[in-house]
Amino acid sequence: MTHAVPLVEPRPGAIGPLHGLRVVDLSRLVAGNMLSLQLADFGADVIKVEAAGRGDTLRAWRAQDADHPEGFDAWWQVYGRNKRSVALDLRDAEAMAWLHRLLATAQVLVESFRPGTLEAMGLAPARLHEAHPSLVIVRISGWGQDGPYSGLPGFGSLIEGFSGYAHKHRDGDGVPGLPNMALADMVTGLTGAFAVMAALRAVEVGGGGGQVIDLSLLEPMAAVMGPDVTQYAATGAAPPAHEKIASPRGAYRCRDGGWVSLSGSTQTMARRVFEALGHGALFDDPRFSSNAARLRHDAEVDRLVSGAIAQLDLADCLARFRGLGVTIGPIQSPAEILADPHVRARGVYVQLQPAGGGRPVTMHNVTPRLAGTPGALRRAAPALGEHTAEVLAELGADAAALGRIGAGGAAA
Repeated sequence: MTHAVPLVEPRPGAIGPLHGLRVVDLSRLVAGNMLSLQLADFGADVIKVEAAGRGDTLRAWRAQDADHPEGFDAWWQVYGRNKRSVALDLRDAEAMAWLHRLLATAQVLVESFRPGTLEAMGLAPARLHEAHPSLVIVRISGWGQDGPYSGLPGFGSLIEGFSGYAHKHRDGDGVPGLPNMALADMVTGLTGAFAVMAALRAVEVGGGGGQVIDLSLLEPMAAVMGPDVTQYAATGAAPPAHEKIASPRGAYRCRDGGWVSLSGSTQTMARRVFEALGHGALFDDPRFSSNAARLRHDAEVDRLVSGAIAQLDLADCLARFRGLGVTIGPIQSPAEILADPHVRARGVYVQLQPAGGGRPVTMHNVTPRLAGTPGALRRAAPALGEHTAEVLAELGADAAALGRIGAGGAAA
């Protein structure tokens, strides 16, 4: 399927604000790849060290597609971009020696093994810091490097349940709801990218040494869950599963089947909503004159809003409410997102040619936008081991060494 999304030519020579930063990424799956993607998009040389013959588990997340007999590796194509792949068997002593040489050229190491695994590999942070005092080591795990649960598996779904997210998103029957996306991993990856920059500043500006970033999936989720736990600790009552924070607010269905999201989260905006409904006088009614009052009478507010919107087709609804300055927008599917004129004008999504050729891959553009030192799409996601020979040769490996560790081909 094709969409009106611009095809971007890779810019391998683009110099981003993180040019000169080398990141060795031993992580697997989403959180680590999301973290290193942010750094790679802005110019860091991210080297994925992957298990020879298998690679990052993210490569195996494939969608069924007629054009791809083995499935479409959408996850890898997006979160592997701008990175180089080195395939090594780290059970081999010579391969491990080359990893140590690679770490000597890096400023950041990212790993997502179960706590204790790095130590078992002979890569304990204390030992690494003896050899590389300024190295920033990011240790991603489900529960953290210590605590009673540190040794347990910690995939994002478990954290989304444990953190209160699933409890907060129960359906009408009280069944907890898990997101159908890698929410905890994504939040952790973004948090980790910030943590790396903070730690690097301590090295480069503050004069400090390298340090360990203990990055669990749990704590970033706790940070974005809002003040539910704070409210409970203060009042002894947890917010109801579907408690609103503002009224009017919600998703509403239009006459033609389209949906909109609407929010009247300020007094000014709430008044505009009532005026758009044709009930401006009701805004001065004590039941609706403040957000607290509207929340107490939200069922009535909701009936007013849903009833009015149900009489309008989507386009007419948007035109009417937007014309009065109401914060309202369409709820869109992927097809509608790609066709949306604002998304297209902003270049939110672009297409990038896969490294091995074939149909261009649609993916989100580099974000956020820096006016002076923007990021760039420098290369497509690499094949497994695509850069093994290149990287090891940069470290001084000769043809004999490359042959011994199987670095001559695309996959070691």
